[in-house]
Amino acid sequence: MHRLEPAREHVIGLYRIVLGFLFACHGLKTLFGLFGAKTTAAFGAWPGWWAAVIQLVCGALVLLGLATRPAAVLGSGSMAFAYFTVHLPAGLLPIQNGGEAATLFCWALLLVAFVGPGRFALGNLPALQRTSQPEGTRVTA
Repeated sequence: MHRLEPAREHVIGLYRIVLGFLFACHGLKTLFGLFGAKTTAAFGAWPGWWAAVIQLVCGALVLLGLATRPAAVLGSGSMAFAYFTVHLPAGLLPIQNGGEAATLFCWALLLVAFVGPGRFALGNLPALQRTSQPEGTRVTA
């Protein structure tokens, strides 16, 4: 066993929290002009406003550890969509087309979808776990 293995679930949980916070902040910036944004997306405007809503909601869910995997998949997909529709036409590589954030969020959220929420997730609380699970099994969102 590797020496870092005992901390694995804790580090995954902290990673998920920071990632969810940053993703939600990205949505808040676009929706409400926070954090130094120069413009905001017009209400209901496609795709910017809807992308920001997805960022805010999925970011909050990932941060809290509620419906973590579905939220991470949706957030990852929205970032892939953003990369291919907004950034890719300006150049092939993310460093050329300004798509670094979209690429990093896409892959980081996809990782969370696969590894799960780790520790500190509200979805791991006994009251929120599915009652249909057999005795002694643990549900990870």
